[in-house]
Amino acid sequence: MRQANANQYGLSSVVLPRARPRASGEADDDTDGSIVVKERPADPQVKPPPMYKVILLNDDYTPQEFVVHVLMKFFYMDFDKAERLMLLVHTTGSAVIAIYPRDIAETKSEQVNHYAQENNYPLKSAVEQTDED
Repeated sequence: MRQANANQYGLSSVVLPRARPRASGEADDDTDGSIVVKERPADPQVKPPPMYKVILLNDDYTPQEFVVHVLMKFFYMDFDKAERLMLLVHTTGSAVIAIYPRDIAETKSEQVNHYAQENNYPLKSAVEQTDED
């Protein structure tokens, strides 16, 4: 059976004929033998999730090569981009490495911190919500 869409006809509801004839003795709810199908309310607008920055913090002990390695390993950067970001962190004290939804940003930050700790380096990353709304 084909379903009618009220919007395609510019109506708020559509009247369809009854699908089967009434059996004798069946209650007569409506007088003309039709069923009224009301339009479903529109779906709510879905907002994109808030975004979070992964920030890499400079320290005086972690070798630059290790920072480049971390950027390539966890953020899938090529060598040139990783080296540029490492130098930015080194000269400014910190830099935004990537922007993700909260769960991904927190996971990436934890991975970086854990990996640095496993390798006996004090490298740290942090997560901060972006200013965009």
